[in-house]
Amino acid sequence: MKKYYVLFLMLLVLVSTSAQEPAFEDGEWFKFRISYSGWWKAGEATLAVTNDTYKGKSVYYIKGKGVTTGMTKLFFGVEDYYETYIDKQSTLPYRFIRKIDEGGHTKDKVIDFDQKAQVATVNDKKHNEITTYKTDPSIHDMVSSFYYLRNSIDTKNLKEGDETVINMFFDQENFKFKLKFLGREVLKTKFGKVNTLIFRPYVQAGRVFKEKESLTVWISDDQNKIPLQIKADLAVGSLKAEIEAYKGLKHPFYIIQD
Repeated sequence: MKKYYVLFLMLLVLVSTSAQEPAFEDGEWFKFRISYSGWWKAGEATLAVTNDTYKGKSVYYIKGKGVTTGMTKLFFGVEDYYETYIDKQSTLPYRFIRKIDEGGHTKDKVIDFDQKAQVATVNDKKHNEITTYKTDPSIHDMVSSFYYLRNSIDTKNLKEGDETVINMFFDQENFKFKLKFLGREVLKTKFGKVNTLIFRPYVQAGRVFKEKESLTVWISDDQNKIPLQIKADLAVGSLKAEIEAYKGLKHPFYIIQD
């Protein structure tokens, strides 16, 4: 019995040391400045996390908004809204809402996920169509995937070239979302210099992105894993998103003192 008791204690220690504390909580909010080709302010975006319930379950309700501003809005107006309801423990989504207007190109979709049955029900409100699709296990939407990765990636043991792959469902398609770790870098932000981790999400080349390796993301190398900067090479020009304001962080945000 003593041997089993010792093994049990070792197991508890292993679990407690390997489990990561969540990177975010209720009240977290980010605001980003978006510029085109490195100088022209094109718009702004926000991400907010709040406590909520969904069908009796305790969830995080996450809302994202992106809009063009100033002169950009006059010749190419963008007003995008993304919402997701994610389980507080698994970070898997129950419902994803995407309502966009990008220069007249519009979509209005609500996707309900049944994680146990591995089914996604897509309500295309624009075309008044409801369709059901089979999904891969532990499926994510485009917003929940970001918050899941913030919680799950073990940044202390990351090595350059390491890749993380998760299942994602977008519009009506299952695909493997892959994230590659590029290395570490000290990044200059409006708040000061910050130690960062650099990642490359693989995207689909074509109408928007120049190639599948067109996107680069810098996140803070701390427990928050704050998205500090995003660069994207587009089919025409480039976009850059930089964090402009934040509040409600779960952990201390460290600035390097010169």
